[in-house]
Amino acid sequence: MLEITAKIYRKRLSQAVSSGDLEAASSKAAFLEDLCDELHFDPQKASEIHEEIYRQKLQQSVTGGELSEEAVASLLRIRVLLCIPQGTVDAAHADICGRIFEKVVKDAIASGVDGYDADIRASVRKASQGLRLTKEAAISIASKVVRKVFLNYVQRAKGAGSRTESAKELKKMIAFNTLVVTELISDIKGEPIIAEPIEVEIKQTDKEEEEEEWESLQTLRKTRPGKDLEAKLGRGGQTEINLKDDLTERDRADLYRTYLLFCLSGEVTVVPFGGQITTKKDNSEYFLLNQLGGLLGLSGKEIVEIHRNLAEQAFMKQAEVILADGQLTKSKIDQLNEVQKQVGLPSEYAQKVIKNITTTKMAAAIETAVSQGRIGIQQVRELKEASVDLDSMISERLRENLFKKTVEEIFSSGTGVFDEEEVYVKIPVDLNIDAEKAKGVVREIAKNRLSNSLVQAIALLRQRNRDGVIASLNDMLACDMAVPSSPLTWSSPEELADLYSVYLKSIPKREKLDRLQYLMGISDSAAQVLRDTAERGALPVGNEGEEEDIIF
Repeated sequence: MLEITAKIYRKRLSQAVSSGDLEAASSKAAFLEDLCDELHFDPQKASEIHEEIYRQKLQQSVTGGELSEEAVASLLRIRVLLCIPQGTVDAAHADICGRIFEKVVKDAIASGVDGYDADIRASVRKASQGLRLTKEAAISIASKVVRKVFLNYVQRAKGAGSRTESAKELKKMIAFNTLVVTELISDIKGEPIIAEPIEVEIKQTDKEEEEEEWESLQTLRKTRPGKDLEAKLGRGGQTEINLKDDLTERDRADLYRTYLLFCLSGEVTVVPFGGQITTKKDNSEYFLLNQLGGLLGLSGKEIVEIHRNLAEQAFMKQAEVILADGQLTKSKIDQLNEVQKQVGLPSEYAQKVIKNITTTKMAAAIETAVSQGRIGIQQVRELKEASVDLDSMISERLRENLFKKTVEEIFSSGTGVFDEEEVYVKIPVDLNIDAEKAKGVVREIAKNRLSNSLVQAIALLRQRNRDGVIASLNDMLACDMAVPSSPLTWSSPEELADLYSVYLKSIPKREKLDRLQYLMGISDSAAQVLRDTAERGALPVGNEGEEEDIIF
């Protein structure tokens, strides 16, 4: 039914056109709609028939490779009569005329650098204008063909065995673009192509200072040729057709960097017996480099970044040798300034490299010193006063270990002093560690060392080491200040009394003596007896190395 109805619709439509009824209708759309209703025919199917009719007419009209004025008028009449949308018309022209134009472009490109002559240019102009394609459509068609050729050059450049060979392929692509593609685009548009060098965008508020800074990037400055060189080399190539959407950002940057290194190093030729000859390159190579950046679709910002990174790498290699010991002296600063000028790296980035090298080497030295116990909390504070960023140089694990070591030193110093603000606040802040976590570490160490200090004091008592006994008891009292303890137990109460007597002889503060009495479990009466005995001088205590016994 659909097939038969479609045939009837075509026949009635043909009759309406030949009789002039459709043309005479005040509303072509209403006429066609009534015809569909009469035949019970889907309007969408009718639109497809209208498009097919237009395409057939267009195909017949371009058999000679161009559309005559009569053909254009006839196609316009069909479009009006059949109410064909502009989008459908454009699609038909892009398809049918585009295939013809694409063949013309392929033939033009196939002629090569030397074959793009006056006859080829005339054929491109004729096809571009005669096929009545919009400039956008024609450029789009040419772009697909041209980019395929560009990608072939890129593929050969990436597969080349050396930087020189890669640069040669890229140079061929630049020449092809200048001598063929640029002329092709000019012929399509009917106007000359004016190639502008890629400019670097300056976004800083102090524009003069920024311009002066980037001026130090010599390789970037060379990509903008002077008037003499520009006159000698002629105008550059087009960049409207480029590979921005065909290659990854990394691939495009790598290709640009390859040619930049070629500009810097020159062409290397291998001679017999393993020798090499390097041909010095002139600034004209940088002019081609600028064109390559455009063909690769790189922005000014991306190009600046590549030049700066290369200069930074060159500077870093030499700076690492100069700063091998991590020390920055006046003579080394002079050396680094000279290297900076040679590679053309802006001062700001040179200083970052220097700081990174010295900081890294200093960090390694500091980490080693902390691990070996050669740096304590006092040295950390001195480094912080010197504006050294220790948080980035010393890992959190090492900082926590340093805190633990510092606390252990406090509990083994023999002074009997425990400053809560120092241990719980100041030291954690200096080391940038969690204060609550630090408190937990202190309590754990204090609990363990309190009983150990008692054992150590008993051992030193038996060795008749009075100073050692007093120091161990002070450590025990410091631990008790951090974590208050209940009275301690020992198998020999007499030895606990001896410890008390020895500590009493050191003339301690009353609060310390009272706390020791509590920890030793000595009653007030027993303590008073020991104190009275000491006051009468009847408490001789032997020093380390003496053989007499301790007498109570």
